[in-house]
Amino acid sequence: MTIEVARRFLLWCTVIDYGALLVWFLVFVFAHEWMRRIHGKWFQLAPEQFDALHYAGMSIFKIGILLFNLVPLVALSILG
Repeated sequence: MTIEVARRFLLWCTVIDYGALLVWFLVFVFAHEWMRRIHGKWFQLAPEQFDALHYAGMSIFKIGILLFNLVPLVALSILG
């Protein structure tokens, strides 16, 4: 595998992951009550807990994207 192939792979991973994060955020903002009803069938969470868990989940996912996709992409771009 060449550096160029790895860079393109990481670029597409970053784009897809940020797309998934954007969809998650948009559904959370515009279909909040629907999401709460769906999750409420499985878990007994207060609205504040539900919001905090989703905010934390989005934050952890975003940090994961940065650490595992974006940083290696920048490093390979500097190398190549």
